[in-house]
Amino acid sequence: MFKGSFVAIVTPFKDGKIDERAYADLIEFQIEEGTNGIVPCGTTGESATLSHKEHERVVELTVEIANKRVPVIAGTGSNSTSEAIMLTRHAKDAGADASLLITPYYNKPTQEGLYRHFKTIAESVDMPQFLYNVPGRTGVNMLPETVERLSKLKNIIGIKEATGDLKQVSDVIGCCGDNFIILSGDDFTTFPLLAVGGHGVISVTANIAPHDVAIMCKEFFKGNIEKAKEMHYKLQSLNEAMFYETNPIPVKTALSLMGKVSGEMRLPLCPLSEKNLERLKGVMKGYGLI
Repeated sequence: MFKGSFVAIVTPFKDGKIDERAYADLIEFQIEEGTNGIVPCGTTGESATLSHKEHERVVELTVEIANKRVPVIAGTGSNSTSEAIMLTRHAKDAGADASLLITPYYNKPTQEGLYRHFKTIAESVDMPQFLYNVPGRTGVNMLPETVERLSKLKNIIGIKEATGDLKQVSDVIGCCGDNFIILSGDDFTTFPLLAVGGHGVISVTANIAPHDVAIMCKEFFKGNIEKAKEMHYKLQSLNEAMFYETNPIPVKTALSLMGKVSGEMRLPLCPLSEKNLERLKGVMKGYGLI
């Protein structure tokens, strides 16, 4: 179930509110283009500025619209363990297939604190759970030995790895074994992560090029390594463009250029600079997206 290309889907806004019509259209676009699963309420979905009510609504919408055609991994993490439990419990009740739990940000817990945080959530909510390690965002790196301890717990089935460090990914795979699901959290590392034993990606780029990201993963698992590598290099310019500025500023701008969302973001995120907007347009034209 949890293999291939999963989109870290944006949350479209219109006049300060969730644009439910645009969101439904985005999910249909993803499924039609071959995306293997939907991940709402992550970093790319601007979870940090969604109210609890909005967060819950986005998860409910995703489950409803996907309608079991593809799995839904709901972002339910927080730097507060009790809040993460609340959001995870709601995701289970809403019918999500799994949850995605970020390492607590700002608190900067120790490795033991990380272990206790995720253990408490796993013991509190009986559903498949993915850890999410992105030290560039959170200020804390969950080390392979901590992941190994957590991998032995019921309900914790995998990790979204966004360190960009293939040695660390290899160490995690070595510690946790082939049955522990490793998903790339950085588009530019997806192909190499697959090569060392990963299972897929939670992708930003898939918002705008879902077919190509899905094909790269599909061809890799079919054994067509050269084709997968070709897609990796084809996607490279888009992967870079998605991080011209803080995610999800570039990807929301790209989707607005494609006519799929308004491009509206919530402060403290702000519109893409004029210089980077022109760069983004150039890459998208070159790729054939606009």
